Amino acid sequence: MSTDQTFFGHPRGLATLFFTEMWERFSYYGMRALLLLFLVDTVENGGLGLDEKNGAAIYGLYTMFVYLLALPGGWLADNFFGQRKAVFIGGCLITIGHIFLMIPQPQTFFLGLVIVVLGVGLLKPNISSIVGGLYPASEQTKRDAGFSLFYMGINLGAFIAPLITGYIGEQIAWNYGFGVAGLGMALGLVQYKLTEKHLGDVGLEPTKLDDPIKQAKRDKNIKTVLWIFIIVLITILTLSFSGMIQFDPVLVAGISGVIIFITATLFFAYVLLFEKLTKDEKKKIVVIGVLFVFSALFWSGFEQAGSSLNLFAKRYSDRMFFGWEIPASWFQSVNSIFIIALSPVFAWLWIWLSKKNLVIGTPVKFGIGLIFLGLGFAAVAIASQQIGGGSKPIWMWLILTYFLHTVGELFLSPVGLSAMTKLAPKKLVGQMMGIWFMSTAFGNLIAGLMAGEMDDTAILANPQLMPDLFWFIVKSTVISGTILLLFSKPIRKLMGNIN
Repeated sequence: MSTDQTFFGHPRGLATLFFTEMWERFSYYGMRALLLLFLVDTVENGGLGLDEKNGAAIYGLYTMFVYLLALPGGWLADNFFGQRKAVFIGGCLITIGHIFLMIPQPQTFFLGLVIVVLGVGLLKPNISSIVGGLYPASEQTKRDAGFSLFYMGINLGAFIAPLITGYIGEQIAWNYGFGVAGLGMALGLVQYKLTEKHLGDVGLEPTKLDDPIKQAKRDKNIKTVLWIFIIVLITILTLSFSGMIQFDPVLVAGISGVIIFITATLFFAYVLLFEKLTKDEKKKIVVIGVLFVFSALFWSGFEQAGSSLNLFAKRYSDRMFFGWEIPASWFQSVNSIFIIALSPVFAWLWIWLSKKNLVIGTPVKFGIGLIFLGLGFAAVAIASQQIGGGSKPIWMWLILTYFLHTVGELFLSPVGLSAMTKLAPKKLVGQMMGIWFMSTAFGNLIAGLMAGEMDDTAILANPQLMPDLFWFIVKSTVISGTILLLFSKPIRKLMGNIN
């Protein structure tokens, strides 16, 4: 563990992870700001010319797999690579993927998406796990504050990315925008290797078996599975690009949702039945399962920022500002502006409340987060009513929506990351981080599919479709948040000594 306290009173290694994740998020949020707009833009403008349902389904599948692969990525780090090596390999894959995205051909574009997804699946869960490893178990509150600072790094990258990649992609060329997004990850890799020494021995080695013979056998089996996966993936991509198999994005997205639900259920059952956990550890796994459900619901609304809300900004919002039209993708930076401004406030708030013995439990924070998410959609639902009158709502409605969503996010997301590292048994930390990101994957998929309902022709024919969609989200999130608040005490008891 690094004990060099030089980064805002936190271990110096937090700075290494802060900037690595900042540039990885520059890559991801640059992609998120552009992807759906590119997919549904006309071929004449350099887009792929897809309809809303197919474009949104592809967007949802991409953002889903980015987080879904965090589960095997965490497992591979725990059992084979080690978290530090997994972060580096993941960053290399992301950079390579963006090189393919720069080539203006559909086949290379989708190949680039696949490679980027694989890279994020390795990097994302493990860098968060390393953050948790910088703090001893006795410093739970400080760990929460550290994750809040780490989360600010995430959003610094998310703030910069749409402004740069969005402008280049919308105003110059889509593929140039995707290329600049990848440049960020390359910078992050350089910084990571130059400052990795500050991490000490955290995340350096995978979990080892006591028996060297069994360990060697396990390593061999993992290598075999990896080679099989690579061969199968190459075969599927080859058949798809050659036209020998047809790819229906909407159908695949629907099936993927069912698979995620079944996989998560089986995973929790396996952990509870076969991982030889203590009674206290099993209770905490149950809590993780409950948080998984409400996390997925939260992200299904929040992640519409890059899908339905992005289309809302592009097509239906008045984006004029003193005679200049704001690029639609720039609104993807608004959430990050609020995160950067409010993260230090929330980090201070948790410590201040702890000193006053007024600690707010994780279930309560989740419930409040969901309610604020619902209030944000209430704002955009009210704004969308203007479309029926033939006018466009001013862009300030989107600012209000993102502000409320940001408050909800700060109650839920960094606290959720920290809760996973505290609730998970030590040998399962990487996998539990993967489960956390699986809930995000599920939410992203739903967010993408819901954006498919933003069919421009249908909305122009019946403008009430849009506010109806947003009001449905309001009801779902506010009711769910209220239910979680009502059951927060029994959930808190299952958490034992964890706040």
